Amino acid sequence: MSHLSVHVPLDGGRAYDILIGRGLVDAVGAQAAALGAKAAGIVTDETVAALYGERIRASLEQAGLRCGIIAVPPGEASKSYACYAAVCDRLLELRIERGDLVVALGGGVVGDLAGFAAATLRRGVRFLQVPTTLLAQVDSSVGGKTGINSPHGKNLIGAFHQPRLVLADTAALDTLVEREMRAGYAEVAKYGLIADPGFFDWCEANWRGIFSGGPERDEAVAICCRAKAGVVVRDEREDGERALLNLGHTFGHALERLTHYESARLVHGEGVAIGLALAFRFSARLGLCSGQEAGRVANHLAMAGLPTRLQDVPGGSGDAESILDAMAQDKKVRDGALTFILARGIGQSFIAPGIGRDDVRAFLQDELRG
Repeated sequence: MSHLSVHVPLDGGRAYDILIGRGLVDAVGAQAAALGAKAAGIVTDETVAALYGERIRASLEQAGLRCGIIAVPPGEASKSYACYAAVCDRLLELRIERGDLVVALGGGVVGDLAGFAAATLRRGVRFLQVPTTLLAQVDSSVGGKTGINSPHGKNLIGAFHQPRLVLADTAALDTLVEREMRAGYAEVAKYGLIADPGFFDWCEANWRGIFSGGPERDEAVAICCRAKAGVVVRDEREDGERALLNLGHTFGHALERLTHYESARLVHGEGVAIGLALAFRFSARLGLCSGQEAGRVANHLAMAGLPTRLQDVPGGSGDAESILDAMAQDKKVRDGALTFILARGIGQSFIAPGIGRDDVRAFLQDELRG
């Protein structure tokens, strides 16, 4: 089985590999056994369980591991206190010990929820990431951020807990609905916009191959994972450079909160796409980059089928003040001041702390009128 590999060289015995390729779902058992685990708790959602649950269970049992499947309802609402408690209790019922494994099988919601359960169960058990969406493969499965949502905002309860291994089976993306592929693609494009203008050029030329499952898909996942791994190693706990990975997310998270995390209205990647377009238009308004580059970003995202304006949110996004209030709950707020990731051009993003609310309000008001 040919696959690509990206190494995440963290210190303290916490280094791990990301394996990328088709058919890796069936390698979970052998990889878990190689880590010396005797048991595994598979945390997934009901949709993914129906597709891959029994394949993963068979792979683990064939390798000699005792295992059980814990399936939660699909969607952002499962990143809740109640769901987290239920998952932890079920893992304890399965007698998952520190030397065993929690297997996160699914998209970003499952990865965040299962990872947080693993981080806190018995004060920390090992876990594997088996991401089944493009968004999870290129972003949320790598880097050890885990967590659940609060009524006060997204991902406000969580921990940094690195996986022992990430198995990104790119064949799993063949079963994704088009909307989920598009949503994940927003995070792919983001890596070019942050610091790699050459990759953004490549995306403009090759995005269709990522969607259709050609070799471009594996290549894009590997490039994104390599970029994220580099940032994570340099700034694991988001004290500095890692904040760049939040390009588009200050706007995007606010929109998710205002739509009450209802995936029928807005999924994470769609919020990010609108956020990326807004971040570049805001940068252009502040004289940091050209309007032409902001237009290029929005045009590419729109070509891939993504929303790029506040008006694209079904049911509306609220007024400027409500968007500002939602932003104020962001984890990146410092002393009440908003921190944005802005750009001097494609591939030239930077951290901009202390942006004034009045500037943001005026920008949002214009966007809502536009």
